[in-house]
Amino acid sequence: MSAMFRALENRNYRIWAGGALVSNIGTWMQRIAQDWLVLTVLTNHDGAAVGITTGLQFLPMLLLGPYGGVLADRYRKRIILLWTQVAMGITGLVIGLLVVTGTAQLWHAYLAALCLGIASAIDAPARQVFVSELVGQDNISNAVALNSASFNTARLTGPAIAGVLIAWVGTGPVFLLNAASYAGVIISLLLINTSLLVPSARAGRGKHQVAEGVNYVRRRPDLMLIMVLVGILGAFGMNFPITNALMATTEFGVGPGEFGLLGSIMAVGTLAGALLAARRSGPRLRFLLGGALGLGAFTLLGSVSPSFWVYAAVLIPVGLASITFLNSCNTSIQLTVEPQFRGRVLALYLGILQGGTAVGAPLMGWIGSEFGARWSVAAGGIVVLLTGLAAVIVVSRRSRLTFRGAIRIAFSGKREPAV
Repeated sequence: MSAMFRALENRNYRIWAGGALVSNIGTWMQRIAQDWLVLTVLTNHDGAAVGITTGLQFLPMLLLGPYGGVLADRYRKRIILLWTQVAMGITGLVIGLLVVTGTAQLWHAYLAALCLGIASAIDAPARQVFVSELVGQDNISNAVALNSASFNTARLTGPAIAGVLIAWVGTGPVFLLNAASYAGVIISLLLINTSLLVPSARAGRGKHQVAEGVNYVRRRPDLMLIMVLVGILGAFGMNFPITNALMATTEFGVGPGEFGLLGSIMAVGTLAGALLAARRSGPRLRFLLGGALGLGAFTLLGSVSPSFWVYAAVLIPVGLASITFLNSCNTSIQLTVEPQFRGRVLALYLGILQGGTAVGAPLMGWIGSEFGARWSVAAGGIVVLLTGLAAVIVVSRRSRLTFRGAIRIAFSGKREPAV
């Protein structure tokens, strides 16, 4: 089998990847339906309401994610995932029934987003660590990249399917289809051969385990750099559902089909980035820095795009840069963090990433509503680009490189210093 897909030689991983792909498609369909429901049905194109909905979905990761990491380090990941998938499926079913029956209100959408966020805060750390139990350390880099490829394959197809279905039958059935898609992961978890898993070392019981994870990160400058970057980039550079919705509706005046198409076009870039990452043997600092700089530059370019199709085309390199950055961060953590801390560090990483998105979502929505969609996109691009440049300066100072030398590392295969 090609080195790009070597993790698929593992039977358990193949089963897991198949179920995850089905579920991911449903998740992306619901994301489009949720934003469209809030933006056009429950409000009159209120970007702030969309931002609040997104914030409620991601904020629990910031508050509860570290405790989800403790659970992932202490208990069996497969059992945790079974419970969280059932909870998220029920939530999707309830909001879908409310929409189909015409009784859904804005607070229902807020509550459903919050419930999904709470379940995800427990699910995400266990899901990330479970990958290493499926394939072992030798193939973890490839498995992380293939997970991203699966996620972005779903991102390529899910929004387009959702856009067509919304235009055809409305948002309600899309929520119901997403609820049914959770069965894919649940069935795959039940089919996995547990005797072939590679269990990671479990953390013992004790007090202050969240604080232990935080202190572990504080002692690692490389992890601190990752956490700062993902927090800022999550808040200002990765609120794509909000900025794309605002650009589609208020700037270009298009419908749900075109809005869904933006997500699919962006997924071309993220899928390409994930497949390129699958060929690498491990993380590289240049991909982390280059991804951050590229995300800022191309997002800023998108803010001045003169037409819908030019904006859509710019989303391809935006997607490639964002997934290159995120894959580098995730793989670095998976490969360099001690097993008994991995769940808590990944939970902190995801909490900062999604918590940053939650904090930034209402702000980006407000900027779009008050000053226009282009200003929302531009503000995000400027902040991300300046953050990437600041990271290059930090690397150059710690490594005693010139600023030009650090930039060369970000965009070439030259020597990479320890951070």
